Amino acid sequence: MSLQLVQMWVTFAVIVGAIVLLASERVRLEVTCTAIIAFFLVFFHAFPIVGPKGANLLSPEALLAGFANPALLTILSLLVIGQGLFHTGAFEWPTRKLLAIAGRHSALVVPLLLLLVAVNSAFMNDTPVVVMYMPVLTALALRLRLSASMVLMPLSYMAILGGMTTLIGSSTNLLAAGVAARAGVPAIGFFDFTVVGAVLAGSGALYVLVVMPRMLRPRASMTSELTASQEGRQFIAQIELRPGHPLTGQRAKSGLFASLKDMTVRLVQRGEHAILPPFEDVVLQPGDIVIVAATRQVLTEQIKLQGRALFSGSTAGGDGEPAVQRGGIAELTLAEAVIAPGSRMIGRTIEQSGLHLETGCIVLGIQRRSRMIRMPLSDIRVEAGDVILVLGNRDQIRGLRLNRDLLVLEWSALELPHTERANLALGLFAVVVLSAATGLVPIVVAAFVGALAMVASGCLNVRQAARAFDRRIYLLIAASLAMAQVLEASGGASFLAGGVVELFRGAPAPVILSAFFLLIAILTNVLSNNATAVLFTPIGISTAQQLNLDPAIFVYAVIFAANCSFASPFGYQTNLLVMGPGHYSFNDFLRAGAPLVLLIWITFSLFAPWYYGLQ
Repeated sequence: MSLQLVQMWVTFAVIVGAIVLLASERVRLEVTCTAIIAFFLVFFHAFPIVGPKGANLLSPEALLAGFANPALLTILSLLVIGQGLFHTGAFEWPTRKLLAIAGRHSALVVPLLLLLVAVNSAFMNDTPVVVMYMPVLTALALRLRLSASMVLMPLSYMAILGGMTTLIGSSTNLLAAGVAARAGVPAIGFFDFTVVGAVLAGSGALYVLVVMPRMLRPRASMTSELTASQEGRQFIAQIELRPGHPLTGQRAKSGLFASLKDMTVRLVQRGEHAILPPFEDVVLQPGDIVIVAATRQVLTEQIKLQGRALFSGSTAGGDGEPAVQRGGIAELTLAEAVIAPGSRMIGRTIEQSGLHLETGCIVLGIQRRSRMIRMPLSDIRVEAGDVILVLGNRDQIRGLRLNRDLLVLEWSALELPHTERANLALGLFAVVVLSAATGLVPIVVAAFVGALAMVASGCLNVRQAARAFDRRIYLLIAASLAMAQVLEASGGASFLAGGVVELFRGAPAPVILSAFFLLIAILTNVLSNNATAVLFTPIGISTAQQLNLDPAIFVYAVIFAANCSFASPFGYQTNLLVMGPGHYSFNDFLRAGAPLVLLIWITFSLFAPWYYGLQ
């Protein structure tokens, strides 16, 4: 066996082993990806593949080029931009408006948006479409109490499906058409393959919208899982109405105050007089103290919606100055802390404890499992085991960890959106999307500059931006590009293509077309979709000419199959883009995407031969 064959079969073995390890999740993804690159570096240094000019085609520089790949920089930059939109709460208002318009049919908003994504993707590059809709769908999922993992993978898939219906729907389509034109095939028009593409996209959309939600698992970070598990707990919170407070003048209707949605008002203290439910035609006045029971999530939503003035002065320790004014708004953090056994605070009220003066934090609420308390927060004497909800800037919350009277629940810390810069973040996001969508600058330039602008403008700080970097994505892209390069340089891709054509030589044209489609659909999930299109378009044209068929039919097959990048995260750039925010594993893509690949293949194999009149 020649050295070239050994190199090719070793490459096949490594790729198969990598897919097995990534799918089984028995070894951490980062370890698997690093091991792949390390093996190729050692193996092809010892057994180089020499090019026409005598240089090693798989030198360390070539194998490590993926770490500086524009696609990698694009994805990481877009994740930073998405982090900026999240930290400013930029999509809170549009999301509320969407749900308000939908009313009782709010559950239909996500499917309708996903269909709109597919339509938009037919006329725009897939990546800007996903970038545009990802924060909207993430915010919608949060409002509908869905895991982001239930909407982000469908978002990527719907964009890919829509992109296979027109010539400009995907860069893959344009690449294949360009290679075909250079090979002498008549120029492919804008809508030349739209009918077949629409049938494939329609069948795929049915799967994504109906079947896929049952296959996806709700995935979340440890923080969100723990927070969700505690979301039913009620905190007693106190709202002091000073002159100019947003609740002043509110009138109760049917016993409810419209601005305190999802809160249970338990008491309105007016001077020495306590007003108890039901609150018929009660009008809130300056000086009133409103005692409410609400979950942490509701309290957080109220702060986002009505601003920090809602709870200002609630437990201000005598000076009346809310602690949040002492720190930058971008640093505001909400956290829970347990009153420790033996704490000096036991038996005292929050104000008497001096917590605000000592730490700068304000207490928004208190939760006690034993009973529901109906009295002003300022009158409640804390007990060991009580949980208090505190608000302060990041440094103040960090300082609580050194306080012996409290046990801060580390997982509970949540930074509040920097809503004062929401419009600025939206503006930067719009500039990035429009610049990329119109082709004014390459998407990598728009994304990189946009990420820098998010930090420079104060929408994010460096620490928050750093959180957007996902090492799994970083290593996965580098490893996938290395595997694609090795597969091409070793002749493995050409060997597989030639083998399929030879295996089905003499078979009916529909069978050859179907087998050709399936091979490309499998390899596009290992190679990049663009590399697959460039590699297989000439092979498809040659095969069509041997069968005396219109070469355009096989070019269309390449376009559709190369877009079937559903079964792995490195199959397409949008998959990698949603992988981190959706907390997906490799196995999630394989489990949900492989059936979609098979569905598109079967649909193509049945419809395309009939539509093109193949016998």
